[in-house]
Amino acid sequence: MGKFYDTVPVSAIVRIRDMMYTVKDPFRLDQGDVSFDAPDTFKQAVAKAMVDNRTHYLPTPGIPRLRELVAEKLRVKNRLPIDKDDEIVITNGGTHGIYAVLHALLEPGDEVIVPEPEWPPTMAIAQAAGGVPVQVRLHEHLGWRWDLDEVERAITPKTRVLYLNSPNNPSGGILTRPDLERLAAIARERDLWVLSDEAYEDIIFTGEHVSIASLPGMYERTIPVYTMSKSYALTGVRVGYFAIRDKALRDRATKIVLYTTSNVCSIAQYGAVGALEGPQDCIIDFRNELKDRRDFFYNGLAEAAPGVFSGDPPDGAFYAFVKINADWARDAGLSPVASAKGGDSLSWAMAEHLIKHARIGCVPGVDFGPNCEGYMRFCTGRGRPELAGALASMKETFARVASR
Repeated sequence: MGKFYDTVPVSAIVRIRDMMYTVKDPFRLDQGDVSFDAPDTFKQAVAKAMVDNRTHYLPTPGIPRLRELVAEKLRVKNRLPIDKDDEIVITNGGTHGIYAVLHALLEPGDEVIVPEPEWPPTMAIAQAAGGVPVQVRLHEHLGWRWDLDEVERAITPKTRVLYLNSPNNPSGGILTRPDLERLAAIARERDLWVLSDEAYEDIIFTGEHVSIASLPGMYERTIPVYTMSKSYALTGVRVGYFAIRDKALRDRATKIVLYTTSNVCSIAQYGAVGALEGPQDCIIDFRNELKDRRDFFYNGLAEAAPGVFSGDPPDGAFYAFVKINADWARDAGLSPVASAKGGDSLSWAMAEHLIKHARIGCVPGVDFGPNCEGYMRFCTGRGRPELAGALASMKETFARVASR
């Protein structure tokens, strides 16, 4: 088994992150992280937990009060038919939740339908669990949504899980209620489990967020996974959670949590209690500011990189997923280079160019799926001074290219 992990890919995001540590005064638009501070309710609860010496072992599924609060949040906000707090398991962030769920669900060779583009660790975790990720394209002309006929055609007798990520990382595409209703029908007809990754549930600028597990009869076959990282600016703290009605499957997933982390950090859990018990104004404030930052970046991009990138502002999440103008790249002499996954890549060439010459961190589109070659992801959740600095540096860098 140890050698098997040699075959599991490492996301380009990690390679880019390592490259950025060699750059002086970088603009960190590569990381999916906001610049906001955690709410005071969280910080005060953490401080109290330290004073109260809450530094000892905890129940693996999480402290009772946190599970109670999460269950109530899922009932009220997400409209999930949670019966008991016992259905909730606290995890070391959303990534850990996806890891535990896929390892609990998959047998060797089971297929997982995954969007393309999609956050790279999703596919790697599926592979690590013995599964086979099968990417189905999201279409830019559909607002980065699936053609659901293509999803149906991708399902085979080996398909075990339908993985949803809405809003999507990196595109910001949002599945509509009719989309989810048809996907629910497909899951029931084909007897599939649904893993619903709702990390960006609170970062929606257009439309609504619908949890597929809230649809009639779907919670029984859906495992929704959430994180406090994005909604409360707690990316480094690592608190996430999932809900499973099926006790046997929940026990299996909890066992995976046990053997990967014993229990989630005690101080982090008590802090999460404080965040959930307190006012939720920060979620709305963060969302409004992220929308303004999105618009600020896209308006600046039109001036900083005219003719270089194209794409519409996303409906959700906090990324700009834009397409490189291949004609501009050719005329500028920007030639494809070897990507981390093999083969020549224009998006890798652009990433390396911006890191080296403009100090701008970004992620090549090909890392999110082979059909995303030629796209770039920039994080628009950074502070305005950093976004402005990146845009100014980009403008200067591309002006030098144009003057050659």
